[in-house]
Amino acid sequence: MSFDLKARLEQRRAAALYRQRPLLESPQGPQAVVDGQPLLAFCSNDYLGLANHPQVIAAWRAGAERWGVGGGASHLVIGHSGPHHELELALAEFTGRPRALLFTTGYMANLGTLTALVGQGDSVLQDRLNHASLLDAGLLSGARFNRYLHNDAVSLAKRLEKTVGNTLVVTDGVFSMDGDVADLPALAAEARAKGAWLMVDDAHGFGTLGKHGGGVAEHFGLGMDDLPVLVGTLGKAFGTAGAFVAGSEDLIESLIQFARPYIYTTSQPPALACATLQSLQLLRDEQWRREHLDNLIRQFRLGAEQIGLQLMDSFTPIQPIMIGDAARAVRLSQMLRERGLMVTAIRPPTVPAGSARLRVTLTAAHSEAQVQLLLNALAECYPQLEPADA
Repeated sequence: MSFDLKARLEQRRAAALYRQRPLLESPQGPQAVVDGQPLLAFCSNDYLGLANHPQVIAAWRAGAERWGVGGGASHLVIGHSGPHHELELALAEFTGRPRALLFTTGYMANLGTLTALVGQGDSVLQDRLNHASLLDAGLLSGARFNRYLHNDAVSLAKRLEKTVGNTLVVTDGVFSMDGDVADLPALAAEARAKGAWLMVDDAHGFGTLGKHGGGVAEHFGLGMDDLPVLVGTLGKAFGTAGAFVAGSEDLIESLIQFARPYIYTTSQPPALACATLQSLQLLRDEQWRREHLDNLIRQFRLGAEQIGLQLMDSFTPIQPIMIGDAARAVRLSQMLRERGLMVTAIRPPTVPAGSARLRVTLTAAHSEAQVQLLLNALAECYPQLEPADA
């Protein structure tokens, strides 16, 4: 018997779930060239518009000239360079935690942290809509794994009654496909009442939420007692790449000793850490980026509601338009692209069956005029979309 890969691919294509990689032929930014076509893009997670910022580019260039272009080895061998250490200190200070630890990717940060903290004889409780990296990490940990209803503290409390060993409650801070924010105060209260730890992956909250861009922890005013394990990625609002975990001295030392994706991976290029230090400075200094982004979010939501689009409950840069049927979502995305706009259709298995959507992401690099162009195109295209049963 052999693997019938062709049949699997054809099944996915027939279900309107086949995915293809768009070829970006320009730097990150609203005005993009994709597969040779100039497009106004609304699908990047570069929320503060820093991925192509001249000062960040200059910091990367200077870092490469000083430190070279490769990490050379893992952090525990000879790959922990001065810029890595400086960035960890800056991220710890930014998050109000004693220490921070760099990871090469967000997926590795979640996998390494979760599997280092719990194992056989322990328990992991996760939100049903958590990112794939968190769900995979929970399954791989060997701990007793269960999921509570989305953003439901009552559901969490019921499951906490049945846990064994050390218990870790895990949630996204901002849910990447819905754009809603976890009810962290309620989740933290339930976790603390049962002696469990709360771990939050705030990939989409850092830089965009909180008075100073400190993410969901700052937004809700949660310290380390309520939120012991804080994870953030650097490839979104920071505009660079990589991830970090912030927490206590004992937490970070434990990850250094036991997190296999940290121990056995070459460090990120030191020049990347130099660039991230610069983007962190811009994130903190240029408050206007978050203010402008908030204005665009309000503009889009008001305009979309006037059109009659079904939006999801989000005050973040992630503004999904619920379509339902995967083929209809793909068709609406294609119609927009024919008009020079790029908005990605998100389909199962990324989202539950029957909840395909267009995932609009807004950034500080967009203008009000560009958001209005998107709204005008949606007003034209959405009424032309055939019903699901047509």
